[in-house]
Amino acid sequence: MKQRNILIGILLIAFYLVLYFAMGNNIIPPFQQVNIYLMGINIIAAVSLNLIVGFTGQLALGHAGFMAVGAYVSAVLTMKLGQPFLVAIVAGAFVSFLLGILIGLPTLRLKGDYLAIATLGFGEIIRGVLVNIDYVGGAAGMNGIPKLTNWTWLYVFTLITIFAIKNFLNSTHGRACIAVRDNEIAAETMGINTTRYKVLAFSMGAFFAGIAGALYAHYFFLIQPTTFTFNRSFDILVMVVFGGLGSLTGSVLAAMAVTALNALLIDFGGLRMIIYALLLIIIMVFRPQGLLGTKEFTFRSLFREKEGGTASVKDKSPN
Repeated sequence: MKQRNILIGILLIAFYLVLYFAMGNNIIPPFQQVNIYLMGINIIAAVSLNLIVGFTGQLALGHAGFMAVGAYVSAVLTMKLGQPFLVAIVAGAFVSFLLGILIGLPTLRLKGDYLAIATLGFGEIIRGVLVNIDYVGGAAGMNGIPKLTNWTWLYVFTLITIFAIKNFLNSTHGRACIAVRDNEIAAETMGINTTRYKVLAFSMGAFFAGIAGALYAHYFFLIQPTTFTFNRSFDILVMVVFGGLGSLTGSVLAAMAVTALNALLIDFGGLRMIIYALLLIIIMVFRPQGLLGTKEFTFRSLFREKEGGTASVKDKSPN
């Protein structure tokens, strides 16, 4: 295991260095660099939403609202208060975390469509509040945000998000969240405080969404309330469903694929969204469980190791 972990670490460092060199020397064109940054931000957003929707079974449609909170709080700290970038990221994520608790306590007692409508309303409330606050630019948003997001910050926080959520899911608390998803009544019968774990997963997802928002704000210079509408939440949900509800690696692959698809279709103009929607419909018809379903890729296939004849893809489903 130690040798495997060392090799994984070497591969991750090598991947970082290769892209760092390629982008630093403009081997990768600027347009493709923007898409790589978008992939990283979308991975953080999709993995964090999968914790709520895929692993805890709570249909939340206000994820863009938490991204907006992280973006605006971090932008205010760096642009107006002169705080370091790391402090701004952590502060934006922490405020999103607190809002996740505040919103989660009353709304997560709801189920199904009612929860979806409640979280959707939360996202719209956040957007409406931002439009009416002159300190953050109102409807015009905040312009001239310092470009502090670089490849190092993005890569580090993407890895932190993936490994933090992965370790959480492998813990007792993560197993409790999965039990809530599989059968909430049975989980309550076993003594699991379902509301507590739903709020915990919801607030953790909000925390990492705040990080995604902060990275986004400090890469694209400009943020507006219209940047974080329901459409943004829907895009993230599409990535989660496309990758597979309950699969972290599925969310990573889907975020990369959807971002790349959007980039490829940019030349089609008004037909872009029609083609995008048709492709998603076709994929969902022939692969309704998503790319990986509830499965996870392991590094076993890289090392050609088999344990008891099992395959190189590990199934996380209860069966």
